[in-house]
Amino acid sequence: MTDNDDRTVRLSVLGTTDLHGNVFNWDYFKNTEYDDSAHNDIGLAKISTLVKAVRARIAAERRTPAPLLLDAGDTIQGTPLAYYFAKIDPITDGHLHPMAAAMNEIGYDAAALGNHEFNYGLDVLRTFQRQLDFPLLGANAQAWTTGLPVFPPYMLKRVHVPGAGRPVTVGILGLTNPGIAIWDKATVQNKVRFGGIVELAKVWVPRVRRAGADVVIVSAHSGIELSSSYGDALPVPENASGLMAEQVPGIDAVLVGHAHQEVPERFVTNQQTGEQVVLVEPLKWGMRLARIDLDLRQEHGRWKVVGRHSQVLNANTVEADPTVVRLLRKDHDQVVSYVNSKIGTCSTAMSAATAPWQDTAALDFVNFVQADAVAKALAGTPEAALPVLAIAAPFNRAAAIPAGEVSVRDVAGLYVFDNTLVAVQLTGAQVQEYLEFSARYFRQVSGTGPFRSDQVTNAPTPTAPNGTPDYNYDILGGLTEPLSYTIDIAKPVGSRIADLSYGGAPVTPEQQFVVAVNNYRQSGSGNFPHIAKAPVLYNRQVEIRQLMIDYVTTTGSVDPAVFAGTDWSLTANGAPVLVTA
Repeated sequence: MTDNDDRTVRLSVLGTTDLHGNVFNWDYFKNTEYDDSAHNDIGLAKISTLVKAVRARIAAERRTPAPLLLDAGDTIQGTPLAYYFAKIDPITDGHLHPMAAAMNEIGYDAAALGNHEFNYGLDVLRTFQRQLDFPLLGANAQAWTTGLPVFPPYMLKRVHVPGAGRPVTVGILGLTNPGIAIWDKATVQNKVRFGGIVELAKVWVPRVRRAGADVVIVSAHSGIELSSSYGDALPVPENASGLMAEQVPGIDAVLVGHAHQEVPERFVTNQQTGEQVVLVEPLKWGMRLARIDLDLRQEHGRWKVVGRHSQVLNANTVEADPTVVRLLRKDHDQVVSYVNSKIGTCSTAMSAATAPWQDTAALDFVNFVQADAVAKALAGTPEAALPVLAIAAPFNRAAAIPAGEVSVRDVAGLYVFDNTLVAVQLTGAQVQEYLEFSARYFRQVSGTGPFRSDQVTNAPTPTAPNGTPDYNYDILGGLTEPLSYTIDIAKPVGSRIADLSYGGAPVTPEQQFVVAVNNYRQSGSGNFPHIAKAPVLYNRQVEIRQLMIDYVTTTGSVDPAVFAGTDWSLTANGAPVLVTA
């Protein structure tokens, strides 16, 4: 309620997004409490404390309805906790997903589908959906043939207002990311298709209004700024929440997800109505709790939004809710034991700290495991005689495998995503163009240094104006023979790759290669050339991280002498470049 108008009622809507399997403030790969340079805390146990505090404050206010609690997707993938209960002790065998248990305990009202909900297949997703005490919404997740929603598109929530005769009817519309069609093609093709965020909002927002909604909140797993990591591979953008608010009338507020950004409050004016829409994005992993405050007033027997604001609350200001901690302590301890179990030894320590600008044994190990798995799978096929290459990116600069005993978490730290292995066929000319595209990651320099790493890496591009992320810098390596090349970062983008050779001989344009790559990249993500349209030779949906764990478990050891070499380097006008950390 506002201070100066007793006719106005304030409805609060709380929200999270991109929780990515985080219940506890814990880094499973480091085996310690989570911390980062901003000293953020993570996890639903902390979010629960924030939610309870807001609920308690609101309950003490006169004529103020209880707040709603929503999520904007990407819930069941992203940590060893999530992986364990999808693959090791799967929820399809009867185990309650820890995210479902935590969210049910906290009392969510609805959640939108995220793209990562589809990573473990439709059986796991449907099981998770059944375990929830609230609806999982996705208006643009449509049946392949009929176009009808395969998840509930929206829900209506009637909220009691103390002292008022009529409840507020809140319509909550869920929209997910169209990129699922690319990123999880093997899971959804011929089963589920995904319409555009704006296009489907134009269909469903009027329906929600006609169904009786006084207020419409959209929970959208799509960032605010208009951009797409998949280029023109789809006719609709990846990040379209801002465009939706601008073009679709009838929306009061948007809980934004997917982009992993902190946006406490953003206003967009709808082009048709002139009304403002408030958008909020609460970062990721449970670091923030969004709070949307909508001021409502009854006009002609209906509630109308007359004011809107939002903010985010920081999880590092509170302690974890002991109720949630007790509820999931057993699951957590089980996963900690799993990731710390010893599976082999390593003869020499390997670190990924310098992998973005220097050939490292750590990235060579990833490429070796990928290429080796593909070569074995293609044995006896016509393609078995072709040379095998592999592609890897420096996902995690903090990753390291120590000398001596090696645990699951040591290996998993090198590959922090749940990508699966694919192999395609590329020509030498296509490999050259692929490497040129990847080399956009480097900033152009005029000398040989020494440079700090930030003076050389993460160059801004039109599709990554804030800097190319490490995961969009791809490194190629050969299996039985080295693929060697230099990257001349004094040259402009498009003319940087030199001395490209395989097994000591120059790569010819027509030469044929088998290339092992993850499903994320092969599906078109990052818009790298040729890879999405190349003939697929292998796709068994095997997770790369698990292949690495299996390799160490089977061989009992990791020996960099088997796979490591210095096959690529940075140069400036042909002279070696010196980069410091």
